[in-house]
Amino acid sequence: MTVGEFLLRRLVEWGVRRVFGYPGDGINGILGAFRTVDALRFTQVRHEEMAAFMACAHAKFTGEVGVCLATSGPGAIHLLNGLYDARMDHQPVVAIVGQTARAAMGGAYQQEVDLPALFKDVAREYVQTLMVPSQARHLVDRAVRIARAERTVTAIVVPSDVQGLDYAPPPHAHATVHSGVGWEAPRVVPADRDLRRAAEVLNAGRRVAMLVGAGALGAAREVAEVADVLGAGVAKALLGKAVLPDDLPWVTGSIGLLGTKPSWNLMSGCDTLLMVGSSFPYPEFLPKEGQARGVQVDLDGRMLSIRYLMEVNLVGDAAETLQALRPLLRRKEDTSWREKVESDVRRWWKVLEARAMNPATPVNPQRVFWELSPRLPDRAILSADSGSSANWYARDVRLREGMLASLSGNLATMGPAVPYAIAAKFAYPDRVVVALAGDGAMQMNGLAELATISRYWREWSDPRLVVLVLDNRDLNQVTWEQRVMEGDPKLEASQDLPPVDYAGFAASLGLAAVRIERPEEIGPAWDRAFAADRPCLVQARTDPNVPPLPPHVTLEQAKGYLEAILKGDPDRGAMIVRSWRDALEGVLPHRKG
Repeated sequence: MTVGEFLLRRLVEWGVRRVFGYPGDGINGILGAFRTVDALRFTQVRHEEMAAFMACAHAKFTGEVGVCLATSGPGAIHLLNGLYDARMDHQPVVAIVGQTARAAMGGAYQQEVDLPALFKDVAREYVQTLMVPSQARHLVDRAVRIARAERTVTAIVVPSDVQGLDYAPPPHAHATVHSGVGWEAPRVVPADRDLRRAAEVLNAGRRVAMLVGAGALGAAREVAEVADVLGAGVAKALLGKAVLPDDLPWVTGSIGLLGTKPSWNLMSGCDTLLMVGSSFPYPEFLPKEGQARGVQVDLDGRMLSIRYLMEVNLVGDAAETLQALRPLLRRKEDTSWREKVESDVRRWWKVLEARAMNPATPVNPQRVFWELSPRLPDRAILSADSGSSANWYARDVRLREGMLASLSGNLATMGPAVPYAIAAKFAYPDRVVVALAGDGAMQMNGLAELATISRYWREWSDPRLVVLVLDNRDLNQVTWEQRVMEGDPKLEASQDLPPVDYAGFAASLGLAAVRIERPEEIGPAWDRAFAADRPCLVQARTDPNVPPLPPHVTLEQAKGYLEAILKGDPDRGAMIVRSWRDALEGVLPHRKG
């Protein structure tokens, strides 16, 4: 058995069943071994960055380790963006990369890159080079175990000549390492005294707000029980959108610039904050210092009390900690706070519906997302890209129980929606997956990965993978940031995108395709996409001048917006009309619930 074959077989022993990658001569010895390891599938992507995105998404949607494979030099470099996405969202991913032959290392050889130095930040917990066959076992074991235990990225560098050598286990001798397979997540619960301290703070509060993030995924029942006892409203950080369904009356939705007015009101009016499994970074959307007493729960002690001045910090698993905390909590007799939260939520959904139905030229993007929600099949999985598509995903998509959803959270990079969706289909071939992307992200890398979908979709038991493209021909999120944050008019040279026939390209690959060019076509287009017998691309020609209004407009934001208009923004007329209409829907008295 060669070292290349041993590496793959060891991954199988760890439960890995799929590797995302792209070939190159620096990993030929590993690629060839796939012929003899039937239990492990190699999925060929169009670019190594997409392999890393898919490994990250596999980890996010399954809780398992994601694995990506790339050749030396340029291939390894291409992995970095997707690996940083995994690292910054605390996902276990193992990267295996080739290297030039050992005898050539240090000789400025072709494609030779100092890979340990390259990966030393993104894989800072573990990056090692396999120099002799007897290292192979413990390098794989440690890379997988550390990735799982630390919820992080690890990397193994394998010189090309080592891959073809005969594997031999380490001898029973001094200065050798003898490792084994296996790791189980520990039960992490705070000490009883700390749970009691947290309960005292929460019991004393009259207006409790909860904020949940990705660390609370899988703890929906515990979150709901604690919220019920405390009479709390629950806001969701973007990575925690799937923690609770959006049809619960006390769930205020997303928080932050992409968030909702009820979440803003929740944080502005609370006197107690319970944060669970979230590293939400923007303090201006949390209570002011001194306004609220705080309790935080996080499995990573390093993330405690860095977003808000917390009174009690609990290191623990979200579900286990809330379960232990629940018997110590007293039910709130005064329900006025919860009633206010629920009233805000009812009214907000009416505001969003009214905004979605406002006219636009040619199509209001909010309506595209609004009409998607009731049509989502049960147990659907959603991925969203960074950009204005993330705004409408955060606010207008109503997730139901059993659905999964994710995006690039802390890195907020462009381009992961389509590769995330592909990874989700491989992990759950019987579930419908929907990717929500802007045209900037599709032109960056999504179009290429449509070819990957075209290649593999017949392997999926339910072939439905729907890709939405918001075709507004504008790098929309940055355009609005230029206007509001900088007070600058839209710079057409940097912001305008060339027109692309996305639907035509998808059709040329044998995929289904639907176009939306008028508002009345939105509902039927979604119906056709979900009824298709194969993956389908939906190209929606949307208005770039529908403003992604934050839940609370600050004086500085209003000033920047006005400056952009006065400086001669090329779309200033449409901007004013669309902004006025959407702002008006938030104050009309007939919209109250």
